[in-house]
Amino acid sequence: MLVQKYKDMLSGKSVIRQLSEFATARGREIGYENVFDYSLGNPSVPVPREFTDEMVRLLTTEDSVALHGYSPSLGITEVREAIAASLEKRFHIPYRKEHIFMASGAAGALAHAFRLVTEPGDEILTFAPFFPEYHPYVDLTGAVLKVVPPDVEHFQIHFESFQELLTEKVMAVLINTPNNPTGVVYSRETLQRLADILRQKSEEYGHDIYLISDEPYREIVFEGVDAPCVSQFYENTIMCYSFSKSLSLPGERIGYVAVHPSCNGADVMVNMCGQISRGIGHNCPPSIIQLAVSRVLERTADLKVYETNMQLLYQALVELGFTCVKPGGTFYIFPRALEADSRAFCEKALQYDLVLVPGDTFGAPGFFRMAYCIDTEKVERSLEALRRFVRETYSRG
Repeated sequence: MLVQKYKDMLSGKSVIRQLSEFATARGREIGYENVFDYSLGNPSVPVPREFTDEMVRLLTTEDSVALHGYSPSLGITEVREAIAASLEKRFHIPYRKEHIFMASGAAGALAHAFRLVTEPGDEILTFAPFFPEYHPYVDLTGAVLKVVPPDVEHFQIHFESFQELLTEKVMAVLINTPNNPTGVVYSRETLQRLADILRQKSEEYGHDIYLISDEPYREIVFEGVDAPCVSQFYENTIMCYSFSKSLSLPGERIGYVAVHPSCNGADVMVNMCGQISRGIGHNCPPSIIQLAVSRVLERTADLKVYETNMQLLYQALVELGFTCVKPGGTFYIFPRALEADSRAFCEKALQYDLVLVPGDTFGAPGFFRMAYCIDTEKVERSLEALRRFVRETYSRG
């Protein structure tokens, strides 16, 4: 018999993916260049030349049997050493290879982190707006995801609601900064207050509350924005990182878990990840990709275009009367819709070939997300469609 819970999930497919599929189909009708597709967070800039050169070097000079063989279950030792050294250099935390587990992107890293610190029935808290896939990521472990309502004025943490939900059943708190979908970066004040509360409640409840930090956008931070390292504030932090955005490598599915060296259980957690992999089959990312990224840890793709696109959109949105918190990073912006029903707002936008994602799916009804990882020329052309949409539908602008 087929498993019912997965059959049930068929009726709840990702809204983001559905809109992306709509944009693709519409593009076949009118040319994709004429569809202003702001649905999917797929990096739009080329990989760094250094990564490509390293891939070529590996393929042409290294032994193919070793290059394409299974890596050790925790990841290639020299790669883990290189990542630990890079993190120590950047953030002044004494990581060693024993604290690094190679994973298939941030999703693979999170899959391990959740299982490290929760049993079925335990709770994980996260903060709206949030990446909607957190629900299946957590719920299918047997743990329960609880969502803290958003601070819609600043998109920092709504601490009053957080403390109401932070019960003894909570074993972990999941954060994402820079944030998808808002582009907001958590401030030092926010992170310090969060850490102080977690220490206090861990002592009160008599068990550790771990902080799981989802960091795929860590390198996409705009000029003048302070983006603190989460792990510097709280010792029981499990960092989950992906190279998908920093190096424009989403299809290669490569990332890592980095356990804070002072984390309670740090001496065994990475080895436990190796055992978790045996149960979920999320193990041994491609050896060649591990090796290639380890040679370019100090590099990123040319990420400047995202800030250029953000400035164009933010200025246009504000001029048209939208309320919008200015992003500090990522390639997302999250304005308030011009009517209470953001689903209806986004449906109407489709008539102008503007593909926007309603905020309901992120736990923030009344807002919408634009993923501006597209060519700047296309952003510029989309502004006229946006102005027509707002003028003709809402008599603004």
